[in-house]
Amino acid sequence: MLSHRHFYLFALILATCTIAAAQSESDERAMVSVTKGISFAQDSVFLLNMRFRMQNRIGARSNNLPDLSVQEWEARVRRLRLRFDGYVGNPKLQYYIQLSFSRADQDFENGGEAKIIRDAIVYYNFSPQFYIGMGQSKLPGNRQRVTSSGNMQFADRSIANSSFTLDRDFGLFAYFNQSIGQSVINLKGAVSTGEGRNITRSDQGLAYTLRAEWLPWGEFAGNGDYSEGDLEFEPMPRLSLAATYSHNEETRQSGGQLGVPIQQGIDLNTWIADAMFKYRGHACLAEWMHRRSDVLVAPDASGNSIGIPAGTGLNLQYSYTLRNYWEPVVRFSRVQMASGSPLSHQREILLGVNKYLNKHRIKVQAHTGYQSTVSPSARRERLVAMFQVEFGI
Repeated sequence: MLSHRHFYLFALILATCTIAAAQSESDERAMVSVTKGISFAQDSVFLLNMRFRMQNRIGARSNNLPDLSVQEWEARVRRLRLRFDGYVGNPKLQYYIQLSFSRADQDFENGGEAKIIRDAIVYYNFSPQFYIGMGQSKLPGNRQRVTSSGNMQFADRSIANSSFTLDRDFGLFAYFNQSIGQSVINLKGAVSTGEGRNITRSDQGLAYTLRAEWLPWGEFAGNGDYSEGDLEFEPMPRLSLAATYSHNEETRQSGGQLGVPIQQGIDLNTWIADAMFKYRGHACLAEWMHRRSDVLVAPDASGNSIGIPAGTGLNLQYSYTLRNYWEPVVRFSRVQMASGSPLSHQREILLGVNKYLNKHRIKVQAHTGYQSTVSPSARRERLVAMFQVEFGI
């Protein structure tokens, strides 16, 4: 049996060995940081950054005006997402993963199956100016679509975006940027399946997307050209002008990367022009979209005829952020479907107010407004209202 003296000696030796081992392995342990999300890193061996965010909302829509009674309520978790990004083995070899867990965020309406994977892509950075990616991610389409839903000023994107956006796809991506004096040029391109995210089938055609951006007065603070509202209070004017073209061959989705599955392959051509301007709390966003298709009606999987969204969309937004991070914002959007289309023309005017508690990470949003739809057989006008809380890290 050990004496007290032997016990204390044994404990001292054990503690000394433990401290020495900890010191010798200190360079191999992952370091934890909670500055932006939760990060685990070990020198240049690996980096794992984790974030979550959720959007909880309550909204209402009226009956056809002048009837102001509520036709439907919307009370749900609109988005609940987990995001992982970082690198493994080499800081030039990076990854980005984003998963969705709310039913409203899994695209059940189109195809009837849960699409949990939103982003899953691996990047390789050849230099700070040029990098490529392979996997599933957002195509370089209209600005509001590429902007994260967590960085928006309204609870939802515009009706123009809903009708003509490119959305996510699986393919090869390439990005290049170059400074020319004070200005910056960004070039983005993708060759993808054209069938959207989480596809289980493909076809004979692919989608080809090109986008060019010009920032004549230099870069925005905090990547503000892809964040709505001037939360950085740009001390000098900042402007980004961009144009996108996408050709989608033989797609079997009514909207290209989105929409209802259809029996026949169709070609879609989409043109986009957009601009973002910010200066001292003022922010303006303008988007124009035009889509052309030789087929305006096609049979879905059940043989029913459905409309193919082709036409022109416009979205305009203006906001002014106060120094206490209250922000009034207004939106005007319009969708004009192509002649002969069975789909409805749409118009939307929204007035909103936001309170940023931790910029876009934690905020409270509210808006109200007017929406109208005009089809060949009917006209509908209604009022809408929405309250939403965004919370994330």
